[in-house]
Amino acid sequence: MCLRRNKFIKAVINVAAKIPTFRSDKRGTSAIELSFFLGLLAFGMLNVADISIYIYQRMEVENATQMGVQAAWSNCDPTQGQVPAMFPAGNCPNLTTNITTAVTSTSLGANVQLQSGSPSEGYYCVNSSGTLQYVSSVSIPPPPDCTVAGTPGNQPGDYIEVATTYAYAPLFPGITVAGAFTTPITKTAFMRLN
Repeated sequence: MCLRRNKFIKAVINVAAKIPTFRSDKRGTSAIELSFFLGLLAFGMLNVADISIYIYQRMEVENATQMGVQAAWSNCDPTQGQVPAMFPAGNCPNLTTNITTAVTSTSLGANVQLQSGSPSEGYYCVNSSGTLQYVSSVSIPPPPDCTVAGTPGNQPGDYIEVATTYAYAPLFPGITVAGAFTTPITKTAFMRLN
């Protein structure tokens, strides 16, 4: 027992005697500093990658939504009596099919989907603050002017609305700030048909 204790004490003394030598030895400090720097650099690079992917996918969803309303506009000809497009049903043939095809034609493909209740159509007026205001359904005749929106000199327009959604998932969840971004990505676009 005494022999073990002596060996232990000798080892502690031996290590304690080498501490000043370790303190003055600068070998390896650059490697330690480099590992800290590379860790921070890697964290930054992962954030740049995840944020870039999120921005790209959000732009693709915006593009898909715009393509959807443009498909409705190009498919429904007011001179052929196809406006309003959704009332009566079938007034604008293959409307939903054409919108769905346009929405899924981006690089995100079928992952971009129409939201429930989309497309929708109605009569809108531009109000005094310059924003669209819903004034009536297309299932009834439009109001004679935009008095209800505060702009009696304007005529209501037939607008179609397309709303899309895309389920975004960060590439590095729990590591980057992209996990805090809004998901799913949803976008809405309007297009005047008449």
